[in-house]
Amino acid sequence: MERNQQLRRQLASMRQSLFDQGHLDEQFILLEELQDDANPNFVEEVVTLHYRDSARLITTIERALEKSPLDFNKLDGYMHQFKGSSTSIGAKKVKAESTQFREYCEAGNGEGCLKTFQLLKRDYATLRRKLEAYFQLARQAGPNEIACRPK
Repeated sequence: MERNQQLRRQLASMRQSLFDQGHLDEQFILLEELQDDANPNFVEEVVTLHYRDSARLITTIERALEKSPLDFNKLDGYMHQFKGSSTSIGAKKVKAESTQFREYCEAGNGEGCLKTFQLLKRDYATLRRKLEAYFQLARQAGPNEIACRPK
């Protein structure tokens, strides 16, 4: 029993840090609120699908950034898709960088696109690692009680 309580405290702390560090926003909480006994892994499944689908978009954007001249309309379209997917899981930093990237596309600023995309990929990978660790710990801790707002 004590071990489970310790895991729950660790899980709560890990979750809170994802919000405190600006990685997640309210949308993640909304996903958690959709999770129930009938679908106890709902959030993890949605996040897993996001990362599976978004990996393809990352590759597509990388290839588009290698072309000369840059097609800012295509880049903006790809990033629009990526941003929507990231927004749906509450990936706050990644969403902000996606917005910045799109602004650079609108301005025709290739250098800005490249720099922002590197930051986006870094934060995307960081959030993925952190969420994988979070879900692994959540599985160890067992079924979770109702989602709550971060402090």
